[in-house]
Amino acid sequence: FIINASQPASDKIFDVPAFEKFLHDKIKVDNRVGNLGDTVQISQVGDGKIEVLTHGPFSGRYLKYLTKKFLKKQQLRDWLRVVSTSPGVYELRFFNVVNDEGDDDDE
Repeated sequence: FIINASQPASDKIFDVPAFEKFLHDKIKVDNRVGNLGDTVQISQVGDGKIEVLTHGPFSGRYLKYLTKKFLKKQQLRDWLRVVSTSPGVYELRFFNVVNDEGDDDDE
């Protein structure tokens, strides 16, 4: 699985090393936290990308859940969302903010 956070990381609002440490601390293997061993390997790849290699059953939804939990903890949940771009790839994107002030004149 790959989590692409390059867009918010380039804007300096998302701390990728802190997120990597959060995943190390929170991912459960066999219903135990901190039991990664050789089953799950987490590494930072390139600029703002985190790769999670798993040997055995692992849910991508669980990774999305942990990402949302980290965003909530960092109070970034109002600006960022987690989107699956392809199987096994998640991307952090900004919410699209549209100003509707100009549309009120048409009524």
